Amino acid sequence: MHDQTEAKADLIQRGYSRRQAARILSVLSAGVAATTAGTPVWAQRNDGPEEGNFPKVRIGSNECWTGPFPVAQAEAAKIIGHANFYHPGTEVSDFKKTLATIEGVPTDHILPWPGSSDPLSRIVVAFCSPQKGLVTADVSYEQPWGTAEWAGAKVTKVPLTIDYRHDVKAMLAADPNAGLYYVCSPNNPTGTLTPIEDIEWLVANKPAGSVVLVDEAYLHFSHGKSAAYLAAKRDDVVVLRTFSKLFGMAGMRLGATIASPKLHEQLMRYDGKRMSTNLPLPSVVCGTVALTQKALIEQRRAEMIAARDFTFAHLKKRGIKFIPSDANMFMVDWGKPAKGVQDQFLAAGVGIGRNWAPWPTMSRITVGSMADMQAFCAALDRIMV
Repeated sequence: MHDQTEAKADLIQRGYSRRQAARILSVLSAGVAATTAGTPVWAQRNDGPEEGNFPKVRIGSNECWTGPFPVAQAEAAKIIGHANFYHPGTEVSDFKKTLATIEGVPTDHILPWPGSSDPLSRIVVAFCSPQKGLVTADVSYEQPWGTAEWAGAKVTKVPLTIDYRHDVKAMLAADPNAGLYYVCSPNNPTGTLTPIEDIEWLVANKPAGSVVLVDEAYLHFSHGKSAAYLAAKRDDVVVLRTFSKLFGMAGMRLGATIASPKLHEQLMRYDGKRMSTNLPLPSVVCGTVALTQKALIEQRRAEMIAARDFTFAHLKKRGIKFIPSDANMFMVDWGKPAKGVQDQFLAAGVGIGRNWAPWPTMSRITVGSMADMQAFCAALDRIMV
């Protein structure tokens, strides 16, 4: 195991107890078993059914309705024949150069990861502490505040605006001395975009030394502008990406962060760069090729929007309230406890998503294929008689 002295000293200096620091490092250093460290927060969530017990229509976990682009699959298959080597060629550097070119950022600002959950939690640990906490929207993706609570950092939750975007001014006012401000855009579970101008305002007005994390897991499903250009010119912005959504690679575990080398060094120090270098090469190759498929990306986005619009029209016809979305998910208000409705859909062979605590009558629905959404609407008509 690498020397963790510097990382441990940093955690303690930022206000974590020695016990908390040891617990954090034992998990982040090498994926130690839960029996010694406590199950990491990012390993606890599972919104879907148990393995092997899947409904016919799976629209509950924000997965893509289809797999990676065939051209990307073909290139990933080729590298399997060279899997006897840890590094057959320039696969990782090719990925960095490709994403950097597409986003218009320096290559040294790109860092791939085996998934996006681990770096998301590392970012929270790296920039939050008991004194300088996390500020997040509520309702939003819960992993960041779950990690902060697990680590022992302060958490501040701020309601979304009336139109379901992040209220960045309220977020800053709620904790003007936070270590990390988390913006998920498009937001999970509402699918709503926070205007890039609002993110720019937060970056410009936040306290010196704090970091803004922009989670763009669902950006490819929208026409929103990326915050990557902010990460390219500042040392206090991180953009997080995953290939689990539009690119259909949830089971392949590939993610990336866009940030300055200085910030990346802070993320990598807990495990001696192990997690950021031990990458599944078929996933890296698949992701590299997928990024370049502009026409296929636009086609897949258009397919999703068509299926989403079809569903929205049906909900309007039935007089059922929902939150309009810019991503492959949306929230429906049933006007009664959502858990019971979820169970009814599951009995009909349609697995929809859960509700969030502040919205007990609302369910998150993933936009699947047109056939998936037709099945959802048919089941809805049988349930909502």
